[in-house]
Amino acid sequence: MRSLERTASRAAARQGIAVALATSAYGISFGALSVASGLDVWQTCVLSLLMFTGGSQFAFVGVIAAGGVAAAPAAIASAGLLGVRNAAYAMRMSPVVGPGRWRRALATPFTIDESVAVSLAQPEPHPRRVGFWVTGVAIWIGWNLTTLAGALLGDVLGDPRAWGLDAAAAAAFLALLWPRLRGRQPIAVALGAAVVAALLTPWVLPGIPVIAAAGVAVALGWFDPQPTARDEKGMP
Repeated sequence: MRSLERTASRAAARQGIAVALATSAYGISFGALSVASGLDVWQTCVLSLLMFTGGSQFAFVGVIAAGGVAAAPAAIASAGLLGVRNAAYAMRMSPVVGPGRWRRALATPFTIDESVAVSLAQPEPHPRRVGFWVTGVAIWIGWNLTTLAGALLGDVLGDPRAWGLDAAAAAAFLALLWPRLRGRQPIAVALGAAVVAALLTPWVLPGIPVIAAAGVAVALGWFDPQPTARDEKGMP
């Protein structure tokens, strides 16, 4: 039994390393985009060290790139909205991490999409714990190293418009979103949010359309448009 558990734990660790290698590559894009948006190399690195959630980081630098320092409050709000999901992950991962205030506090920065996914894919408690920690720590290290590399590269490139980097934040965001557009509800949320953001963009400060578009997701989640099994059967 112990032998099977060790085998499963090693498999979880290998999965975590593989996911970390693939995910860390995005850090180069973030570092280059962040510097192109006007942040310094050290500011870019601090964002990855402390914020460490890719979607929120891309949202932050995207809004800053569009509106400058004046858009910082909207950028923070946009990044915060995207980071809320990690709180839900934390509740789900609490039994996996185990008891103890310090252990859970230490696990907080590593509770991200990838560490949760690798952990929950494992069949037993110990491999789940191994998958969570290996994935989270490996991505944190890799993401920060590639962020630095990307920031230095972006600093060398100069004018972002000459390389098309002024539009790259939106492209990177679309790449993160596209694999999740499966099923009617995600597509409805994406289309509704895109329409709201497009209509507001010419009239309001950068970042506000992102916040308003988040309201579409809340509304569609609250009034779930998908029919229930009872509705499909024509039952009252």
